[in-house]
Amino acid sequence: MLHWELGLPRQAVILLSVAIILLSGFLMTRLTKRLHLPNVSGYIMAGILIGPGVLDLVPRETVAGMDFVSDVALAFIAFGVGKFFKKEVLREAGGKVVVITLLESLLAGFLVSLVMFFGFHLDLPFSLLLGAIATATAPASTMMTIDQYHARGPFVNLLLQVVAFDDVVCLLVFSVASTVVSAQGSVRVETVLLPLLYNGGMMLLGAVFALILSRLLAHGRSTDNRLILAIAMLLGLSGICTALEVSPLLSCMVFGAVYINLTHDKVIYRQINAFKPPILSLFFVVSGMNLDVGALAAFGSIGVVYFLVRIVGKYAGAWLGCAATGMDRKSRDYLGLALVPQAGVAIGLAHLGRRILPGEYGSLLMTIILASSVLYELIGPACAKLALFRSGVIQRSETGEERLAAAEPEKSAG
Repeated sequence: MLHWELGLPRQAVILLSVAIILLSGFLMTRLTKRLHLPNVSGYIMAGILIGPGVLDLVPRETVAGMDFVSDVALAFIAFGVGKFFKKEVLREAGGKVVVITLLESLLAGFLVSLVMFFGFHLDLPFSLLLGAIATATAPASTMMTIDQYHARGPFVNLLLQVVAFDDVVCLLVFSVASTVVSAQGSVRVETVLLPLLYNGGMMLLGAVFALILSRLLAHGRSTDNRLILAIAMLLGLSGICTALEVSPLLSCMVFGAVYINLTHDKVIYRQINAFKPPILSLFFVVSGMNLDVGALAAFGSIGVVYFLVRIVGKYAGAWLGCAATGMDRKSRDYLGLALVPQAGVAIGLAHLGRRILPGEYGSLLMTIILASSVLYELIGPACAKLALFRSGVIQRSETGEERLAAAEPEKSAG
């Protein structure tokens, strides 16, 4: 480790650390752009490079104190995803989205549990919980890739709706799996039911916040004040979720969805999108820094198989779901590629799973999810970009630069 921070005031160390994180992310994206990779991949690689496993440029206590960044980033991401849950879009494709989401999430979880239990002969509780966590898909890198290329159209609408519903399914599946596991041990039922109740309450609070914000912004506020009020409420909702140890993902998604349906105000989403790049950069670089490179040695064949089987399950489930609901060929063939990333919600559930499972199984679960999440986040953006490219949402010009394809009609695919 470079002990550059010795003798400096703590405030200076924090400020310089944030500067190093942001600058390293920017510099690494210069390389990933030349390799035609999305920015998210560059941010995560920058985090690994400056993290404790390689150069160790940022004090570990500073990295540990930046946990709140993930909650803030998830809040911004989820609010943006909520914009795509407009009533007219849901009426046209809502049923299809539910079918696709159930198939892609449940098939991935089922295959992972099956392989862990029968292939590796691991305990049933471990296999069930790992399979339940496998159903989750992280929206952050997919959303950032979409924003980077300003992608729009039916395929993007379908993708964002599936990613958003995916975490709802994951939380329900994990609750059921936890109940089954708890019946075999001494964990009290309330430790399983309370998180589910808290999530429901926070989703309701998100709707209330949307109603309040719609009233606050209905009186000709200035551009600056609109942004201040929206971010204040978004951070407030995220803070309440964090206090209850609940992911802000679902509540902030409901916040965004209810607000767009109440007001049809797209301007506030553009303002927030312009505000969030540094926050997302911090989030992904810090995610890379949090990878324990030494843990990869313990990743082993179980981790590798989990990594691959989940991808197969996601892709096959999305293909079957699109085929069953009559979606077009491009959606059927490429939607699964954009469902690879896994991070925030999965890591949060892994922490809960470690408390439920005994000793070594809890540690193994945590190692698999942490290590695979970073690997998923490294290849996930590239897979998402490939899905957007192959589906025709973005195209490559004669100079080799990616550009947005001709605008597609704003309706759901299929």
